[in-house]
Amino acid sequence: MEKGFEKILNKRISRRAFLKCAALGLGALAFGIPACKKLDNSVFEGGAPDELWKWSREAYHYTKLGKNVQCNICPHQCILKEGDRSFCRDKVHMNGKLYTLAYGNPCAVHIDPIEKKPLFHFLPESKAFSIATAGCNFRCLNCQNWDISQFQPEETKNIDLMPEKVVDSALLKQCQSIAYTYSEPIAFYEYMYDTSKLAREKNIKNVWVTNGYINEEALRDLAKYLDAANVDLKSFENSIYNELNAGTLKPILNTFKVLKEEKVWFEITNLVIPSWTDDLDMIREMCSWLAENGYEDYPLHFSRFTPMYKLTHLPPTPISVLKDAREIAMDAGIKFVYIGNVPGNKAESTYCPKCGRVVIGRRGYTITENNLENGSCKFCGEKIPGVWEA
Repeated sequence: MEKGFEKILNKRISRRAFLKCAALGLGALAFGIPACKKLDNSVFEGGAPDELWKWSREAYHYTKLGKNVQCNICPHQCILKEGDRSFCRDKVHMNGKLYTLAYGNPCAVHIDPIEKKPLFHFLPESKAFSIATAGCNFRCLNCQNWDISQFQPEETKNIDLMPEKVVDSALLKQCQSIAYTYSEPIAFYEYMYDTSKLAREKNIKNVWVTNGYINEEALRDLAKYLDAANVDLKSFENSIYNELNAGTLKPILNTFKVLKEEKVWFEITNLVIPSWTDDLDMIREMCSWLAENGYEDYPLHFSRFTPMYKLTHLPPTPISVLKDAREIAMDAGIKFVYIGNVPGNKAESTYCPKCGRVVIGRRGYTITENNLENGSCKFCGEKIPGVWEA
């Protein structure tokens, strides 16, 4: 590790590059890998504790490969021998079958305003019954919920809440939607899928808050029961996805395409991290791609980074950078661009792209004014894309 840093410091490099490599060094200490290398997609061995099988179900979307099995839900496509645990920590190969260990055992259950997801064009002021289990198919160095996403189900304090109970609880609490959120719902795909199916039967909406790193077949199956999603587009450079998140860019872009084709409303979040994802040229390229590929009507949220997990040495995102990013996005043709994690800023509100008036005013998660009439601006009649009524 020290030799690696000596080599870096002996070169003339930018502050951005140094901070990035420093962050990778910290991540390397945690994951036991060399500095500035792609995170290893190795699996965990040892099966699962006996008490965890209570919450197990045979997994969906997997194939048998001789004595091994391959999970096909996400692009990692883990190949597991007997007793192996998947990269997301939630799947295990036992007796020739693949099982999920994250089924009916959420470690986080809350009622949230839908604006927290964030979803700004989906049932404003409604409540979402939000659940998450342990596990994630990414290794984000900046993870906000690392204390559940980077653990196995047996390492978190869980609640016994099978899909039927989730739906009943959402009805009892008068929540218009169930949100699969906090960690990565792709890791608890089976639990999410079965709950979504039951929720649809009870006229409860399903909301997917995700990194979008999923294979197309699994996504199309899930999309049949989805009503909305917020997808993290973490950067627009493959090398950053490798180093910062342990993923790749292309599957996320395909997720946008599939959601649009399946008519699932979605919004996009881009966390602007100093020295990692704050390059304005990259942001310009990202926004141009979104506009050129037909996503100009889908809201884009630029979110402010706060020091977290393995990146506590970095500063918070300067607000000026977020404002620059928003201006770049709007210049590219994206109609609805927001700034998140900066309470009280004007970019929390929705503005009519035709007349410029405030259509929905926000302060934090609170709606301060609503000037929509039948999904249109009441001042000029312009149709505002979104899902405004249940």
